[in-house]
Amino acid sequence: MPQLRFIFLLSTAVFAVFLATSTAQAHHGWAWATDEEFEITGVIQSVRLGNPHGEVTIRADGEDWVVEVGQPWRNERVGLTREMLSEGREITVHGHRSAREGERLVKAERVVIDGQDFNLYPGRAS
Repeated sequence: MPQLRFIFLLSTAVFAVFLATSTAQAHHGWAWATDEEFEITGVIQSVRLGNPHGEVTIRADGEDWVVEVGQPWRNERVGLTREMLSEGREITVHGHRSAREGERLVKAERVVIDGQDFNLYPGRAS
């Protein structure tokens, strides 16, 4: 009976570690995005700023796209404020779109609002 309990606890621990690492890898980083540069211009529909990153939904050519902008500290560092990301404003996003067919999701490297550039990842080689 002690061996059965040990096997159960070990299996549970291995599963928990697997689940935690696969969830973290699926969300963070750039692995989910294509290597191809992508640009889209649209009108901001909604904004959710915060951690782990902000999300701005834009409408372009009749379709809604979710744009991942930086973490709060990253946006602040480049001067990108909540007021600049307000609903109804036009925004151009330069970055990388999702590699999943049909998914309208973009990881922004740089955004342009009112002719002003905000380079979220200045040290990143595109």
